[in-house]
Amino acid sequence: MNKNAHQKICIANILSGVSDGLSKFSPPSRVALLFAHGPDDPLQAFDPQDLLGDHEAKLKELFITKASQWRDRVAVMVADQPKGSMIRDEDPYLTGLISFAGASSEFFYQVWFTEHHPDICSIRPVEKWLEQAATLLIHDFNASRETPINSSDYVVRNYGLQAIADYLVDEWSQHLGFDTLIPLPSLLNHILTISKTKEEGAWARGTLFFMDPVNIDNICFLTKLQHHQRPLISNTKHIRKLLIGVERSDRKLVSDGSMIIGISDGPVPEYALSAEFRGDFGFLRMGAKKVASFSDGNYYSSTREARLVELEELLLDSDLPREQACRLFKLLMGLVHRAGYSRHGATLVVDLNTPPVTLSGHVLDPPLNLLESKQYELATSLMRIDGAVHITSAHTVHGFACLLDGSSISWENMARGARYNSALRFSAATPNVIVVVISSDQPVSIIHKGIELNSFCRWKPVYQYVPEFLTLNDLLGETES
Repeated sequence: MNKNAHQKICIANILSGVSDGLSKFSPPSRVALLFAHGPDDPLQAFDPQDLLGDHEAKLKELFITKASQWRDRVAVMVADQPKGSMIRDEDPYLTGLISFAGASSEFFYQVWFTEHHPDICSIRPVEKWLEQAATLLIHDFNASRETPINSSDYVVRNYGLQAIADYLVDEWSQHLGFDTLIPLPSLLNHILTISKTKEEGAWARGTLFFMDPVNIDNICFLTKLQHHQRPLISNTKHIRKLLIGVERSDRKLVSDGSMIIGISDGPVPEYALSAEFRGDFGFLRMGAKKVASFSDGNYYSSTREARLVELEELLLDSDLPREQACRLFKLLMGLVHRAGYSRHGATLVVDLNTPPVTLSGHVLDPPLNLLESKQYELATSLMRIDGAVHITSAHTVHGFACLLDGSSISWENMARGARYNSALRFSAATPNVIVVVISSDQPVSIIHKGIELNSFCRWKPVYQYVPEFLTLNDLLGETES
């Protein structure tokens, strides 16, 4: 294999691995790379799924119009840099993207991009993922052609847990001023094991937090376990039993990362790592900040809360006054989250017509005013009843247990249930309505004019072949100056 083909395969393998790995940690995620191996090499682009397609103007400004500035800045950064190290460069800040830019004496410049999903707990583990890809690319790109390079693909494909650990170590080093004694990768695995362990048929609930042994004496304990009886964190079955003592309360189990020390009812310290178990899922936090969620024995980036961005945009683009649209959106978001927490399906018909359309179901007289707390609580209960809840632009519930009908349409999804496909038919046949379909297993669909607006596009696969990279000028249709 010649050197040029070897280097192209290095990039294609790592980029494919990052995309696959992030698509397991987050919703489907595209990845793109800009790079220049040497200080005089043209900036090249590998964007097999058109992630950078809407950012031409910003890319032109940063890397073509100001080409001499960024090259000079990076050259100064790497001038005295030791071999084998990488310096983080300025973030390009492209809207809707997470990025990592790095420079090295062995690989002049590279910047990785991936999608910033709206329901992400923290972007920092994703940034660590991209940083790892950049580090591996430097190694593989400069390795001899006889050196195996497929291991890097495997590393970034399965990097989720280690990305979280790397982020936590960086945070503690930066804010606490010392390296933690807590063995994070094994600890994160123990948390997953506890989350999968049932006790008398019930999933784990309650909070377990970890303090570095250096600061453990600063915790105000309700009580402590005798030293010789403290269970090791690796004894996950015992830890699961102890969680019964703190579930559905303000109490928390406290650990030094090695064993359970005792129980506290105070707030979790700012930079303590905590695992918040909520049944068959949970959240990993640093202080009050969410780092990731966990379920089914894996970590995910999702907050497990629907952001409803498409619904907000539809309401703001409607004929409703802005203040009224914002208030209606907040009420609807609260109803959707209530259904999500209760794990039941529901359908909301948001009717922007005046007067409201007539639906087959129970009509309320007078309608429920969602701005009044008691009537709002009643509306959350009505969502549990089969059929749709009919909500008007005046912040009222006009009816419930409504049947949605309409003619068959060609783009129905037979993999979804009757609730979803009825909403498609109804919204296709009825003007000026938005239908929100909530599934009991969390997904929320925003349907308008017969189209689901927030469905994921199934990106075409990136086939394993030796790619041809474009220079950034060619990608943007620019001529060399």
